[in-house]
Parts: sequence; structure tokens; C-alpha cells
Amino acid sequence: MIHPSYTDLMAVVNSDVEPGEQPVVQSRYSIVLATAKRARQIIAGDAPLVEKAESRKPLSVAVEELYQSKVKIVGDEEEELA
Repeated sequence: MIHPSYTDLMAVVNSDVEPGEQPVVQSRYSIVLATAKRARQIIAGDAPLVEKAESRKPLSVAVEELYQSKVKIVGDEEEELA
């Protein structure tokens, strides 16, 4: 079993959304894509943003970073503006 759950991760990611706005993450698929992308960045050499990451797999580190709000998922529109 994965901890935290998809619903917990979605709640954390969407916690900054104002009432009436479109949530950043609307499906588990978005969570999977974001964590996979971050895990690939860690494998490529990016420094982990959480403690005790050396003994854990990159995907577990990516999930923990997302859960602790160390990384942020941005929508396609925001990515184009950056």
C-alpha cells in the first residue's frame, strides 16, 4: 500500500486553490505524471528536497516531496507563462 494515498496527495496539492477556482489536480493520473517526472529529475541528478532520501527509491522521494509541498504541480497555462 502506498502512503500517502492518492486522495491525500490531491488534497495537499489542491489546498491552495481558492473556492470556485479549478483545482490544479483533478485526477490520479496527474499525480502519477507529476511524481514520475520528479523521480526522473532525481535520477538525473537533482538534489532531493526531503531528509533521509539516500536510502529510498526516487519515486518514494518524489511522493514525499509532493506530500510535504516541497514541489508544486503547475498547470499547462502556468508552465507556458514561466
